[in-house]
Amino acid sequence: MATEFQVPSPLVPTRESYYVRYCKQHAEGTWAVVDVSLDNIRPNPTARCRRRPSGCLIQEMPNGYSKVTWVEHVEVDDSGVHSLYKQLVSTGHAFGAQRWIATLDRQCERLASVMATNVPTGDVGVITNQDGRKSMLKLAERMVMSFCAGVSASTAHTWTTLSGTGADDVRVMTRKSVDDPGRPPGIVLSAATSFWLPVSPKRVFDFLRDENSRSEWDILSNGGVVQEMAHIANGRDTGNCVSLLRVNSANSSQSNMLILQESCTDPTASFVIYAPVDIVAMNVVLNGGDPDYVALLPSGFAILPDGSTITATTSSAGGGIDTDAAGSAGGSLLTVAFQILVDSVPTAKLSLGSVATVNNLIACTVERIKASLSCENA
Repeated sequence: MATEFQVPSPLVPTRESYYVRYCKQHAEGTWAVVDVSLDNIRPNPTARCRRRPSGCLIQEMPNGYSKVTWVEHVEVDDSGVHSLYKQLVSTGHAFGAQRWIATLDRQCERLASVMATNVPTGDVGVITNQDGRKSMLKLAERMVMSFCAGVSASTAHTWTTLSGTGADDVRVMTRKSVDDPGRPPGIVLSAATSFWLPVSPKRVFDFLRDENSRSEWDILSNGGVVQEMAHIANGRDTGNCVSLLRVNSANSSQSNMLILQESCTDPTASFVIYAPVDIVAMNVVLNGGDPDYVALLPSGFAILPDGSTITATTSSAGGGIDTDAAGSAGGSLLTVAFQILVDSVPTAKLSLGSVATVNNLIACTVERIKASLSCENA
């Protein structure tokens, strides 16, 4: 298997690994899934990551649950990691076993939400149509995957990193979209930047996902009032949900905008990802139609703890990590990313003006977030 492991930031290089995976029932009610690199079969002198035996042990529990023990054992060259992320990466919190377990737990919650049949019908805005729920969750999952692919310069995706953008702290990439029903045709720019905030990840997450505070940072909503039209809860935490938002334009001559948003959080990372969507297409999805033909260009935020609280809580917990403390205290590493269609003709040439516009959009959004969270000097 060939895989890239990534942290949602342009400041952390992806870890590429070529390995074999071995799965075996180890004993009654116990299974093992183990990976190990195959560098001796396909040597790669430029590889920065080598997986020693890593993976998980899954044990069946009497109550029908599973106990998962995860081990990550890697040799890695992290010299390319930006100083902002050094502590987070060196503690193992960025790529380590805690991240794997948290991601697995979130995916299980998503699957439970997709399969749920006992959805309460009394709450306003809750989508109860089973087919509609599945289609909307599938669309949101594609949106999240597309967002993550556009944040880091992954070799597995067809983004081209541009140089000379005029902003050293913003990575700008471009791609041409042709014959892809899930994306609008044309030239797409993806711009991403990461920075530190002296505010806890939980506070940043709650601020960014709240439709009532959206006008404080969302330049493209033009000051319109944002209302949640429908939502699907997909986790134990109230912050884990997929929402359909309507932006009621402050200008009567402009039509209202519909936004699909997924917010998700776990002890290791939080995301708020959104994309404008076509009203007609979303009606099809809500009625259980195929979501693969809804064109999306996602933007949003990835919020990680800065590592300072992780180090402190690890020491006080005798080696374990107090993940609740890590999410509710300390500072945050916030990544802001936009994907924007700059020309609907795929063969058109990219203009420097388009790059400047996207850079300016990111800069203004960052400043608004800092001002709203009272940390202008961060």
